[in-house]
Amino acid sequence: MKIKGLGLFSEIMGISPLNKSLKETKIALMGAEDVPSSKFDLSSLKQLHPKISPKLWFGKPYLEKTVIISNLFNHTPTPIENGWSVAKTQTRDFRGKSLAYNSHNAIDFAITVGTKVCTAAPGVVLKIHREFNRGGLKIHIDHGYGLITGYVHLAKSLVKVGEKVKRGQVIALSGYSGLDGASTFPFGIPHVHFNTWLNGKPTEAFAFENNISLWREDNMPKSTNSYESDFAPSIFNEDKINLALSYCITKSSVDRINSIQNITYKAIELLVEMNYYPTRFTKFVNIYDKEYPRKSLLDLPFLAEDFNDVVFLDEI
Repeated sequence: MKIKGLGLFSEIMGISPLNKSLKETKIALMGAEDVPSSKFDLSSLKQLHPKISPKLWFGKPYLEKTVIISNLFNHTPTPIENGWSVAKTQTRDFRGKSLAYNSHNAIDFAITVGTKVCTAAPGVVLKIHREFNRGGLKIHIDHGYGLITGYVHLAKSLVKVGEKVKRGQVIALSGYSGLDGASTFPFGIPHVHFNTWLNGKPTEAFAFENNISLWREDNMPKSTNSYESDFAPSIFNEDKINLALSYCITKSSVDRINSIQNITYKAIELLVEMNYYPTRFTKFVNIYDKEYPRKSLLDLPFLAEDFNDVVFLDEI
């Protein structure tokens, strides 16, 4: 399979290098000393959508110019020490419905493979990395105010670490990289898994329980035509970074993070570790200079010329 702007199937799924992917698959399925194995059961099959998915895989929209939200942030997650769970046994999204799975802590934007992915607000690229067992190719961007967005399951990055990006700037092409896509092809829905981390922790982007929305307009993500670039980078506290590392039980992770001299890159490496491998830490520490409040900063991370509507999967 080849999509315009992308290479073959292996790039879309992020399988290469194969030896590394197989090693990381083993961690997902069997766990490791400091990482519990992933959990799934028959309810996980509800993530498969044979009516919608094949079209998106082959670059054909299911609904014209419409982004489908296929999963929301789950507000009743199972304990992370039990393992990352893709079962649908304990779910409640911000609407009080169940468009999520047990461990889902982001928003899944279902779009065609090869879609241009944009930054949701002005910021700076802090990290680009690839882990087959943790969402494939990912980009993390700091927007200031203690807010980081993550763009996951990408096929190709079009930016570099340290690059300042404008709101709505194209940063990647979408795919469905990682174990999720490879194991569910062609019935798993290709999507961008969109993380919002505030003060270092995953947070709901929609308004909920009297909290304000992180979206700029009407508590729904909308595409933007504005390209402002001004922002103030977040500030990290070195003492708090060292304190957080003191709670890490995995020596190899501590050594790797401590080897980074730049405090900002050291901080994002630590944040990624705490969020993707939380069982490696006995306690969470906010490593920013202060506790930041929620702020409406974000737009839909796609071009306005490509999409003019957003719908929930369970409402179509």
